[in-house]
Amino acid sequence: MSPQHISMAETELRNHLRLLWEQHVYWTRLTIVGIVFSLPDAELTTNRLLRNPKDFELALAPLYGSAVASQFEKLFTEHLVIAAQLVRAAKAGNSTAATDAEKRWYTNADEIAAFLGHINPYWSAKDWQSMMHEHLALTKTEAVELLTKKYTESVSTFDRIEQQALTMADIMAYGIARQFPSQFPM
Repeated sequence: MSPQHISMAETELRNHLRLLWEQHVYWTRLTIVGIVFSLPDAELTTNRLLRNPKDFELALAPLYGSAVASQFEKLFTEHLVIAAQLVRAAKAGNSTAATDAEKRWYTNADEIAAFLGHINPYWSAKDWQSMMHEHLALTKTEAVELLTKKYTESVSTFDRIEQQALTMADIMAYGIARQFPSQFPM
């Protein structure tokens, strides 16, 4: 098997998307920690997390146009807002609200997956759905571990979340570079 070569432009795209996905999972963890432990910076951390979808929008707009990038930003913002609602409901012991939030969270993940599968022929909606569901399951596990004081386990889970986020970034970059080859020449 010959080694895969990518252009500098694709490397830069991959690095930028990896940064955005890393920021997504790091600020998500910090937001969960802030909510679980009622930290004084929880609102600031949440606000910074909510900047992440805007950063994705800025990255996608030159390739897909404003309308498509804005739709992704909207779906991804909903993803984060619902996640915070889920953590707050779980912390409060409100299982009805937590169940409702989790159901909406998975519906939103399916919408994100379908959207991504629609805008790029190199992305499979089914694959994105699988990755998003794994992402949600890991994030929920992390939150439960923090809520139940299983801190060592939460760190191990976060390691898995980080690796999975990097995989999503690489898949995103690969698909974009293949869809827009003139912008990522070898």
